[in-house]
Amino acid sequence: MNLGKYKNLIFYISTIAFFSCLMYWFFVEGKTLEIGENITPGKTTGSTMWENFTDSFLTNLHHPLALLLAQIVTIILVAKLFGWICIKLKQPSVIGEMIAGIVLGPSLFGLYFPELSAFIFPKESLPNLQFLSQIGLILFMYIVGMELDLSVLRKKAHDAVVISHASIIIPFALGVGLSYFIYKEFAPEGIQFSSFALFIAIAMSITAFPVLARIVQERNLHKTKIGTVVITCAAADDITAWCILAAVIAIVKAGSFSGSVFVILMAVLYVFIMIKAVRPFLNRIAESQKGKGFINKGLVAIFFLVLIISSYATEVIGIHALFGAFMAGAIMPENVKFRNLFIEKVEDVALVLLLPLFFVFTGLRTQIGLLNDVHLWKTGGLIILTAVTGKFMGSALTARFLKISWKDSLTIGALMNTRGLTELIVLNIGYDLGVLGPELFAMLVIMALFTTFMTGPCLDLINYLFKGKKSMIEEEEEDNDTKYRILLSFETAKSGSKLLKLADNFTHKMNGNKSVTAMNIAPVDELHAFDIENFEREQFKNVIETSHELKLEVTTLFKASTDVESDLTSITNKGNYDLLLIMLGKSMYEGSLLGRLLGFTTKIINPEKLLNTVKGKGNIFNNSPFDDLTLQVLDKATIPVGVLVDKDFNTADKIFVPIFNLSDFYLLEYAKRLINNNNSQVIILDAAGQIRNNIEVKELIRSIEQVAPNHITLYNEKKIEKEFLNAQDLMLISSKSWKNLIDTKSLWLSDIPSTLIISNP
Repeated sequence: MNLGKYKNLIFYISTIAFFSCLMYWFFVEGKTLEIGENITPGKTTGSTMWENFTDSFLTNLHHPLALLLAQIVTIILVAKLFGWICIKLKQPSVIGEMIAGIVLGPSLFGLYFPELSAFIFPKESLPNLQFLSQIGLILFMYIVGMELDLSVLRKKAHDAVVISHASIIIPFALGVGLSYFIYKEFAPEGIQFSSFALFIAIAMSITAFPVLARIVQERNLHKTKIGTVVITCAAADDITAWCILAAVIAIVKAGSFSGSVFVILMAVLYVFIMIKAVRPFLNRIAESQKGKGFINKGLVAIFFLVLIISSYATEVIGIHALFGAFMAGAIMPENVKFRNLFIEKVEDVALVLLLPLFFVFTGLRTQIGLLNDVHLWKTGGLIILTAVTGKFMGSALTARFLKISWKDSLTIGALMNTRGLTELIVLNIGYDLGVLGPELFAMLVIMALFTTFMTGPCLDLINYLFKGKKSMIEEEEEDNDTKYRILLSFETAKSGSKLLKLADNFTHKMNGNKSVTAMNIAPVDELHAFDIENFEREQFKNVIETSHELKLEVTTLFKASTDVESDLTSITNKGNYDLLLIMLGKSMYEGSLLGRLLGFTTKIINPEKLLNTVKGKGNIFNNSPFDDLTLQVLDKATIPVGVLVDKDFNTADKIFVPIFNLSDFYLLEYAKRLINNNNSQVIILDAAGQIRNNIEVKELIRSIEQVAPNHITLYNEKKIEKEFLNAQDLMLISSKSWKNLIDTKSLWLSDIPSTLIISNP
């Protein structure tokens, strides 16, 4: 017997056996050490195993860490659900997250499910939730500071400073006036009028820069003069408002302006040190990393220390840690790539994991049930009216005074009236300081929701009332309809270049009778206001270079979107195009039962797909030949769609067209277009033996041969060799036949060339 091959097994068994026996001996001997010791019996002595288990399980359920984790899971799921609903309603997802906070609070969840609410959000657990949400806010304000493009602010401030400051002073003054009428009834006991009035005034004056920037991106206003002005206004507004808020906090804590003088002087010294000492130091660090494309962990630690020390300093001074976080972000090196690298390290944790905790914590404080009287709702209406009048009308009328058109002035007013998350931060600070009572806090939260929600409808109404200017899409619709118009939509720069080459193959010899548009739609939550132009330039760089190589005139179209799939199909259907070209993508759980059951995509969960599965519209047992985006485009597009399966596609000189049934014959029109414009050699496979018996198809082939002799060949072979497929540049196939190849696990799939799957609506 050869023991050599069993030596590892023998060693393994011997080791386990020896050390198990050794541990057993120690336990037996260790029992003797208990003699004479006062050993307290376990509290489960005499209980059954099941009772022991249930007692332990219930104890673990109420453990602070387990409770916090359960709260985080609940909050993220509900926040994402409401965020998705708002996106479908063409509203910023932040509104949904704000609503989710109120839904999980005592106003709804606590009202109708008090026991479950008390179990998930017991009062003793709220301090943990609050501190964790504060960490999220610190990281968020750090990002807000980094997203401010101070170079643009310096260059264009003269165009926007009047509007910006008017959009603060007018609502601020109206807020002080409002305070005069509601102080007696709503000010908490012991709060001076000045403290109360200052907080109401700052609540009226705030603009949510992050939400505003995303709305500007989503509506493609960032390239326009009005977009630049409003972003600059909002940035200046943000800096001014946070400085005013810091002074207000100092005054409230000190009890009077004279008592806050030293705090304000310390704050001024802090800002001076940050700008004159810390900022140059961070710039030198950024210069040392120039061109590397990454930041090492040591430097990350330095920047986080600057953030934490800055937040700590402002908290100790008495102007709140959030101002320190904002300041630390604002003095970050202005290099766009450097800021992007750092934002990517912070953003996902701050916005996805921690920030929803703040919304829910705010919701737990918001007791809409306290507003149980008509008078209170009238007061709430007065607060909303004051806020909208001061911010919307104040900004709009100032812009109009500066001779900006009525449409643009009203657009500025609508955007500057957006309050969003920034307003909730201010309100929570006021609540923590005891300046705002529960009733007034609830009214102001409703005001924040209302003014944020109204932005989108207001912009739509303004565009409806002023229909003079046409969008890029509308202008294209008025072009000569005789042109053959191709729209290609790409995700990566490389795929855009490939699709452009394919579009050129279809239209090369058409000269002035063609139109090619290259479109890139990017998720708005992945873009930053200061980086959007650079992002667009990088996305289209390869496409522009390829268009120059091909001597092909191409129109570029960029859009920031909250719903990429819907915007893609909407632009496609409204643009009067003849063909849409896209690249086949792949979902993270493509082909898996779990993915089809839960609606998983690369964005984790697709509620729409999950809803369709529940309704029975989606069959979870079918292995789809397309990713989710492609499926939706094919389902909703009203024009032909070509889906490119890329296998190093470069040109379409040799084309293979398999015809499996009569419904595939439309592919010959595309083959004809490639022959006429690219001199392609086309081989048609009569897979079903139906071509030679069809007079119409034979006539079509004959007409192609007359125009371009020796460019089209009919192939009747039943077996297709690997060498034949490898020799082709491109295969044209119908979407139905492509699905059949996937379903039957055809041997072709491993050998096919680049493939264009064409779907006819």
